[in-house]
Parts: sequence; structure tokens; C-alpha cells
Amino acid sequence: MSGYSAKQALDQLSKPGEHEVLRGDLALVGLPGAVFTPASGYGLPAVAFGHGWLQPVGRYLGLLRHLASWGIVAAAPNTQRGPLLSARLHAANLSITLDICAGVRLGDGDISVDPAKLAVAGHSLGGGAAVLAAADDERVRAVITLAATETRPSALDAARRVTVPGLHLAAGEDRIAPPVGHAEAIAEAWLGPVQVRTLPKAGHLGFAEGRHWSELLLDGKGERVATKLAKAFTTAFLLRTLTGDKTYDALLDNDVKGGDLTYQRGALARARH
Repeated sequence: MSGYSAKQALDQLSKPGEHEVLRGDLALVGLPGAVFTPASGYGLPAVAFGHGWLQPVGRYLGLLRHLASWGIVAAAPNTQRGPLLSARLHAANLSITLDICAGVRLGDGDISVDPAKLAVAGHSLGGGAAVLAAADDERVRAVITLAATETRPSALDAARRVTVPGLHLAAGEDRIAPPVGHAEAIAEAWLGPVQVRTLPKAGHLGFAEGRHWSELLLDGKGERVATKLAKAFTTAFLLRTLTGDKTYDALLDNDVKGGDLTYQRGALARARH
């Protein structure tokens, strides 16, 4: 047993971890985007994050920095920014981002990623793209989506081929991607262990940070509670599935205020290497 209750784990994981964080630019190795790493460490886990439709990577930097403070390399390509976002290309760029994380010595050469500890994540269409990437990239060991939307090609169809653990955070007041037709449908099609958390008071853009002109077109705005819960659940899930750290399992196994466990199938476990 971890000794942490769900509430205690939430409080702990919503705060920055113990690692000093470095920020880098993926453009230096050929792909526009941002990467955050712990200041040092070998064989680290890594996650590639896909931004939502019309959303700049800058709206997710707090989440990326937070993950790095907990020992997880977190990178996000800043491509596919126009209104005609290609989910297929977005997914391909997530895999390229994993290539960079796993294949390039980061920092001053004292940071490396274990190629057996890779995950993908994303918000909105970026969440759907993460599902597409996981279905086609056998290196991916875990998937997280935030207010995922259906894509072309279909994330719902791709979910039927994803065998690794998935965590889908849904926004209860999302009028663009209502949970029933999007996150929950993807989860029900999921081949591997899967969990849906519904934030009943969050809107579609609740997981993004700050303000952006796209709020004139899309539903909702960045919300402090939603981003706090996203940081905690994402951190707990990645630590569990990529490193086998069970310390915060109580958060993944129970309801917490504002983050209801609404669907689960199968048991989470560290991915087989």
C-alpha cells in the first residue's frame, strides 16, 4: 500500500515535483516545439503531447513543466496550427517527437530517455491524434487524452487496436466533444486497460492554460481546477504505467472531488518491456 489516500495523492501530485526543470526547443533538431526535462537523469520516461485544434503549444507549457518536475521528459510539437489540422500528420509528429526524445542526448548530454518508457498524450484533436499514434507506433506504452475528439482517420477505430493502458479525461460541460460520443466511446472501443475520468464542471478548453483568441470560436476557457486535476492524474498515470511506481495508485483507483471515475475496464500495470 502506498500510504497515500486519493486526496493526499491529489494534493501531492498537483504540486511541482522535486526535480529542477530545463526547457529546450525541438526546432534545434528539426521539429518546431518545446521540450521540458529534469535537469539530469538517465533512462527517463518520456511523453509526446499533441495540442488541440487552433491551440498553441504555449497553452500546455505548465503541464509539460510539471511532468518534468516529476522526472518525466515532456515534449510537444508545435505543428499543424492551422484550421485544417491533419490528425494523421499530427499523429506522425508525435511519433517523430518520441524519436527525438529517445534518440537524442538531451541537455548537456547528461539526460537520456529509455525507449521502452514512451507515452503519447493530447488535448482535443491532439488527443485523437495520440490514439492514432498509439495504434501505429509499437513503442508507445501508455496513452492519455484530455477532452479527446473524434478524428479522420477515426480515433474510435484506432482505439480497437491499442493494447496499452489508456486514461481519458473528459469534460462534463464539453459541447464540442461531449464525453458520451467521444472520450467514453473511445474508451469502450479500447483494446487494453482503460479508464475515463469525468470533470463534471469543465468545458472543452478547460485543460488549456491562459487565454487565447480561439475562445471566441470554441467552447469554454482555461480552468484552474481542470488543469490542476490534469496535472495530478497525468503524473500518477505515467509514473504507474511507465515506471511501475505504485505510490499514488489510490488516486487512480478512487473518485476524487471534481474528477469522477466514470468508466474502467482492466487493471493498470506497468507496461511490459
